[in-house]
Amino acid sequence: MTHAIRDVEHARQMLNDHFYTMDVDVLATRPDWTATFAVGGDDAVTVGDLHFGMDVAVRAGELGAYHVNMPLAGHMAFHQGSDRTHLATPANAGVYRPTGDTVVDHWAGDCRIIAVKIARAELENQLARILDAPIRGPIDLAADLDLTRGAGAAWGRLARMIAADTSEAGLTLHPVVGARLRETLVSGLLTATGHRYRDAMEQHRPALAAPGAIRRVVEAMRAQPGRPFTVADLAHIAGVGVRSLQQSFQRYVGMPPMTYLRQLRLGLVHDELRQAAPGTTVAQVAYRYGFTHPSRFAAAYRQRYGTSPSDTLRA
Repeated sequence: MTHAIRDVEHARQMLNDHFYTMDVDVLATRPDWTATFAVGGDDAVTVGDLHFGMDVAVRAGELGAYHVNMPLAGHMAFHQGSDRTHLATPANAGVYRPTGDTVVDHWAGDCRIIAVKIARAELENQLARILDAPIRGPIDLAADLDLTRGAGAAWGRLARMIAADTSEAGLTLHPVVGARLRETLVSGLLTATGHRYRDAMEQHRPALAAPGAIRRVVEAMRAQPGRPFTVADLAHIAGVGVRSLQQSFQRYVGMPPMTYLRQLRLGLVHDELRQAAPGTTVAQVAYRYGFTHPSRFAAAYRQRYGTSPSDTLRA
């Protein structure tokens, strides 16, 4: 939901509530000023579409989290600690670390940004899972992220899509889909941004997990098929990294873990539709097992069973 705000203190308080404790100084007022904020997510990943609407400076101290400001228009000048001043533009996002006093020297009035806050533990644990090894944080993310090409451009498109969906209260609120999107946003930032672990990420060859670890994951899926598992959740259950889990599942089960989970859920939906009580709908059953896109669910169901879920329900 997008909030239209016409009071500077109200705008500052909303930023404090969703992001960090900060001071806001107005650099240049504008007549008929209105700020527009749309914010969503959870404690691990917060995404906002923010437009202050007039020139301001912001002081936030140490953030304690990783953060990206990605302008959709206009520009934003910022620095952390004793580092030089950087300029964020639609071609170049600004990336912030958890430590170092943070100052936005100039947030231009025409600058609308996608703001992504990632809890420190979330990003660092994700990197440890990718490497199958502990890391020593904070991660030294480069302050500039090129949004014009490669992984940076792809990450920017994903962040914009999630922010747009958040403002419309869409799929990002779903426990399964939202968690996966936010997990992808976190791992994507590690791939798109420069830091000292990049070479290790690209060269890492994960060892296969023991068969017993894969059995634990399968048992967890079968015990709670409707739980909003992510790949990271399943890797944690197995006690291995994400890449190790994926390769081990392919070796021992013959498919990726999320494919196995989808097939398991399709089977459970099929069984429930065949035995459904009067008044049950396909949508109710499908949603309970994590299927949020009706047409894709119906296509996957037909591909597996040769009939539509509604025909199964009527049979």
